[in-house]
Amino acid sequence: MATQVQTALSALEQMSTQHDRENLVRFGITAGQAFGVSMANIQALAKRLGRSHDLAAALWETGWYEARLLTSFVDEPARVTPEQMDRWCRDFDNWGICDTLCFHLFDRTPHAWPKVAQWSGASEEFVKRAAFALLASLAGHDKKAADEQFLETLPWIERAATDERNFVKKGVSWALRMTGRRNPSLNAAAVEVAQRLAASPEPAARWIGKDALKDFARWARPADR
Repeated sequence: MATQVQTALSALEQMSTQHDRENLVRFGITAGQAFGVSMANIQALAKRLGRSHDLAAALWETGWYEARLLTSFVDEPARVTPEQMDRWCRDFDNWGICDTLCFHLFDRTPHAWPKVAQWSGASEEFVKRAAFALLASLAGHDKKAADEQFLETLPWIERAATDERNFVKKGVSWALRMTGRRNPSLNAAAVEVAQRLAASPEPAARWIGKDALKDFARWARPADR
C-alpha cells in the first residue's frame, strides 16, 4: 500500500504545473499541501489506479489536496462508512475538496441522505457547506429519490439561509437551485422558498433568494432545460 501511495504522489507531482497552482489561488482554494494538478489529470490517474477503498483511505491520510481529490474517484461508495464520511468532512478546509467529495463520492453512498440531515445543522463552515453541496449533488444524481425527500429539506435550506459565511451561503443557494431544477413540482416549491428569502431582512437570505429566482427564470425557458 505504501508503494501504491508513493506511486500516486509521484504521478501527481509530475503532472503539476504552474498554471494549475495559480488556478488554486484564482479560485480561492486554500490547501496546506498542493501540487497544482488539473481535475482532468486527476481523473485520468484515478482510472489508472482503479477502485480501492484501502488505497483511498491511505491517500486521504497523506494530507495532499490532490491525493484527497483522487479519493473521490478511487474509493468504493458501497464501502464508505458514516464514520468515514464524518471524519473526512471534518478535514474539509476548502470548497474544492468539499464539493468534489460530495459530487463524486458521498452522494453515491447509502448514507448520503442521513448526512444531509446531520450536517445541515453543523456549526463548522465546511461541514455545513457539505450538507448543501451533498443535497445539490443528490438533486442532480439521485434519480430514484421521491419529491418528498427534497421537500423535507426545504426548511433546512431556509433555516441555513441566514448564515453569512460565504461558502455556506453559496452552498445553500446551490442546493435550492438544484432542487428547483429537478422537476416542475419541486420548482414551484423552491420558488416559494426563494421568494420568501428574497424578501428577507437578512442580507444572506436575500442574496440566496434572488440568486435562485434568477436561476429559475432561466430554467423556465425551454432552451435552458
